Amino acid sequence: MKVSYSISRSSSEDIDSTARGKFLKSDSSIINGSEVAACLWPPARGNYILDAYEDEYGGIIIKSESLPWNANDFASSLRASLSQWKVEGKKGVWLKLPLDHSEFVPIAVKEGFKYHHAEPKHVMLTYWIPEGPCLLPANASHQVGVGGFVMNDKNEVLVVQEKYCASTFAGLWKLPTGFILESEEIFSGAVREVKEETGIDTEFVEVIAFRHAHHVAFGKSDLFFICMLRPLSSQIKIDELEVQAAKWMPLSEFVEQPSIQDDNMFKKIIDICIARLGKRYCGLASHQMISKFDGRSSSLYYNVVEPQDFNCQGT
Repeated sequence: MKVSYSISRSSSEDIDSTARGKFLKSDSSIINGSEVAACLWPPARGNYILDAYEDEYGGIIIKSESLPWNANDFASSLRASLSQWKVEGKKGVWLKLPLDHSEFVPIAVKEGFKYHHAEPKHVMLTYWIPEGPCLLPANASHQVGVGGFVMNDKNEVLVVQEKYCASTFAGLWKLPTGFILESEEIFSGAVREVKEETGIDTEFVEVIAFRHAHHVAFGKSDLFFICMLRPLSSQIKIDELEVQAAKWMPLSEFVEQPSIQDDNMFKKIIDICIARLGKRYCGLASHQMISKFDGRSSSLYYNVVEPQDFNCQGT
């Protein structure tokens, strides 16, 4: 977003309220996947209304790049802004505070803002203006992980031993796994994680299954996708920061590990992968689709089986 006007840059200059008494359109911005037009708000008596724009839900998004640098200026402008937005019948207010404005957090909290989420370089706070329960979307509820099932033409599975793990899993040979990055596809994340941990290049075939668990990390839920990948190389080069060892392991030997046999979840996952290898099971392939609702390309995972392929002879 480009800054149309910054109250922090105007310092002691008096800005005529009539000069800013109408909305000025700026660049479009995005919140919750929706594109909305940015605008400037006129100043109230004796205080400047914070530079902000309206979202399509009747809420307000304060432009963090236009925030004052002085805490007193911010406090008075925030109070004036909230008063005006209440009169105008606005709903939710979003306030993103960068690290260099972290001293504003207690000021916002004192005015009634709540924590929403935090990132390495900012914290997001929200304020719900109407009476009644807050209808703003909650913070992210899940983390997303991937595991790569990779088997070569020798019936060997690509496995790793992690350098840092719970004592329960010490010595266990497992599938390469990891977490999806922001704005990363599930299939891309699986390919990347396998490459990072083992040095093996692969291509995505299908999502074989996924697990949904709760209260995994700081109360968050977890989605874990098992992806079948096709190897494009064979020479292993491990990531020594995370991986203790990696190798191509005979499928039968991998399956017979006590930790696999004694765990219903692990065993079922491997059983499904083996069923897919025997074409007795069909996974979900990724298909790029564009919806008229947002005009964006998205990945839709579904199975395609031709009428003659009742035993899943392909997707």
